[in-house]
Order: sequence, then structure tokens, then C-alpha cells
Amino acid sequence: MHTEIEEQRGKQRKSVTIQQSLTVLRPPIIEQKLKQEKGCCRSLTIIFSINSDTRSSPKPKLEQQVAELEEEVRRQTELKVAYKSRLDRMHDYLKHCLEIARENGFLNRVCDYKHSSSSLDPELIPRIATTSRDPHLAAITCQAIHNGWSIEPHEITLLEAIGKGTTAEIYRGNWRGLDVAVKWIHPQYFQSNEGGEAWFAQELDTLSRQRHPFVLRFLGACLLPPENAWVVTELLSGQSLTEWLHGCKKRGKKSLKPLPGLKQRIEKSVEIAQAMQYLHEQKPKVIHRDLKPSNILLDDAMHVRVADFGHARFLSEGEKALTGRMGTFVYMAPEVIRSEPYTEKCDVYSFGIILNELITGEHPYIETTFKPCEIASEVEQGKLRPRLPEEDEGCDRELIELISCMWDGNASARPSFKTITCTLRKIQDNHLCS
Repeated sequence: MHTEIEEQRGKQRKSVTIQQSLTVLRPPIIEQKLKQEKGCCRSLTIIFSINSDTRSSPKPKLEQQVAELEEEVRRQTELKVAYKSRLDRMHDYLKHCLEIARENGFLNRVCDYKHSSSSLDPELIPRIATTSRDPHLAAITCQAIHNGWSIEPHEITLLEAIGKGTTAEIYRGNWRGLDVAVKWIHPQYFQSNEGGEAWFAQELDTLSRQRHPFVLRFLGACLLPPENAWVVTELLSGQSLTEWLHGCKKRGKKSLKPLPGLKQRIEKSVEIAQAMQYLHEQKPKVIHRDLKPSNILLDDAMHVRVADFGHARFLSEGEKALTGRMGTFVYMAPEVIRSEPYTEKCDVYSFGIILNELITGEHPYIETTFKPCEIASEVEQGKLRPRLPEEDEGCDRELIELISCMWDGNASARPSFKTITCTLRKIQDNHLCS
């Protein structure tokens, strides 16, 4: 009896458990169905959304692509500018290394060994020396070989002509990967002038000794006249001070461009004065003897380079003066015109004419109808000087007085370039503060 009662209770428990389990299991099935239904709706919604996006998205996507391309172009442009700047700096660094190598006499060690070994062959020096009729050129040739600035013709590729003079032409060239300026002296000059080789040697001797930021940088030379007499220097923008100031090369022509600002013109005068002070303080002194705007070049940053040392000479301590009429009449000192002995003060006179030209913006003696030879005659007698600037033109009285002192007929009364540089710097500072 008791056993039957236990069996019935067990059946009841199972029945309740099954019902509870069914109750628990049913809701999940219903929820799963609901979730499936919701999933279907969601799928339909996604499909409709994709269709609608497909219809409306092309324009925004194209705009995004254009924006990305523009950004990429901008980035590539910036990279190009950065790489160009880095390349320019590397170019300047290589020039500097080249100068150091030449100055210390071991340029041959950093050049191609095949070329350097042949250039330093002991048998080569006497052979080159004997090909020259002038002993000075022979000595300079040996010096160039020893110091590493002798250049063989095949090392340079001549490109287009960028300038022309009575005795030489200037070419843009390439030497060992560097863009250079090559002054090629006409063979006819050596054939028609007995002292042509001595003159060529003097120019190389003068230029090869100079190292100043405002003096044209000498790199080397080919010393095989008459056919291959080349002077290799740094390549500048090609613009001279004359072109920068007047816009044209010919005297008397009306300026083709607005006059540069006074501060810029004073800045150029300070740089020229610094270069000339350096030359005059060398031992021996270097007298340029043909200082004029067309012989003053500008680089890409518009800084000056005093160039063309074809007429330059050394003035040693024991030598009181030079002789010989050299230069250009318009910029020539009276004592030089008279063929009297003269000193470095002849360059001071020339710079006085240049400084006045910079301040007024006018060619010298433009107010007259005189020809250069007539100008020289009047200057020689102390009757003529260019028109001075007026104070009401914005020119300092101190600057006017400085110019007047620089072209004084008495050479000993002219100031040194050290004094000129100091005075011009003071005037420059006053203009910067104003």
C-alpha cells in the first residue's frame, strides 16, 4: 500500500516537471521566431538601405577621391620642394668640399685616380712648362697641378654661351657633376698679343688666391693656351649689377624696370665695399683696376660677387704704385686717365661712381651729351663728376659727403674701404630702423 502511494507521488512529480519544462522551453521558441522575424525585417531594411546608398553615394565618393588626390598632389609638391632644397644644400656642400680640397692641396685624392695620377706625373710638369712661352704661366701651371686645380679639357662639357666680351666668351658648363661658368679666352687673343700668356697667368694667380663670400668663387682652370685657356668659376644667375639696377646693359638707355628700393641698393653697396676691403687688405694688396657694375654679378639670393680680375694686379709693400691706363673711362680715376702712378685708391674712386649710380639710379654722366673719351678729358682736369643725389630725394647727408670724398681728385684724400664699409653699415642701420 505504501509502495503504491510512493509510485503515484513519483508520477505526479514527473508530470509537474514535464509541464514546468514545457513552460520553460516554449517561450524561447516563441522568442526565437520573433528574433527570426525581426532578422528578416532587418535584412529587408539593410537591402533597402544599400539600394538607397547606391543611388545617392557616387557624388560624395567622387568628392572624397578628388580630395584625396588633391592632398596627394600637395604632399608630392611639398616633397619636391624639400628634395630640391636638400639638393641645393648638397650642391653648396660639394662646392665647399671642393674648395677645401683645393686649398689643402689634396684635390687629386678625391678626384678620379686615373686623372689625378696622370696630372701629378713628375714627367708631366716639365712637359707642360716647356709648352708655355711665358715663365709666369709655366709657374702657375705647376702650381695648379700641385694644388689640384688644373683641369683637363675633356673634364668639362661646354653648354650654351651666356656672355661675350672682346677677349673671351662665357659658357655654362658641367664639370664633375657641377654646373660651372667657363670663361674661354679667344685663341686669337694669344696669337695677336705677345703678353697674352702673362696676362692670363696674372688673372689666374690673382683669382686663385681669393676666398670671400662677395668675390667670385674660383674653381680651377685649363692652362693650355691658345686653344684651351679656360677659367672655371661658380655659376651665378647671370645678372649683373647693371641689369639689376637699370634693366638693360647699354648706357644712356632708359631703364626698363622700376628702381629697386633704397635699402636694397644700400645693401648691395655694403657687400661690394666688404669685398673690396678684403682685396685691399690682402698681402700683397689686390688692385682690381676695372671696378664697374657690369663686373659685379649677383647670385640667386641677390648677393653680389666682384668678378673679372683680368686687369687686377698685386701691389706689394715695397711697391708704391702701379702704372698703365686700365679700366673703363666712365669709372676711371683721374690719375689713371693721366697715366700717372696710382695705388689702391683708384678702386675707391671707381666705387664712388658706382655708389652714386646705385643711389641716384642713373647712369653716370647721363645728364651730359659727352662721349666716354670727352668724359675722361673733363674728369682728368677735375671739371666733371656725376650728378650727386639730393637730400630731398631721401638720401642722407652723410652718404652724399662720403661719395664726394671717394671721388676726390686727390687720391690720398679718399677714404679706405675699411672706413667706407663702416660708414655704409651705419647708414644701413639707420635705414633699417627708420
